[in-house]
Amino acid sequence: MRNIAIDPMNALGLTFNVIIVVVGYWSYKKSRDMAPLYISAAFVLFGVSYIITVLNLGRTSEILIIRTIAYLILTFAVYRLAFKR
Repeated sequence: MRNIAIDPMNALGLTFNVIIVVVGYWSYKKSRDMAPLYISAAFVLFGVSYIITVLNLGRTSEILIIRTIAYLILTFAVYRLAFKR
């Protein structure tokens, strides 16, 4: 059986990820701008990495790949916001 390591930092991070995903999706629905949807997608990936960490299901390399993809999506979303016409 796997050891579940629930600590306050991971729980707080996951909670804020869920909030950001909900607000980002809500913002997308109101504005139809894709940037908030990209931000939400990035934070879904961050949430997945937190869940993997809390449940002790993955290796560090897998978490690193997930978070790297999330950061790239987030960077793209911020770029779109900065250079929106």
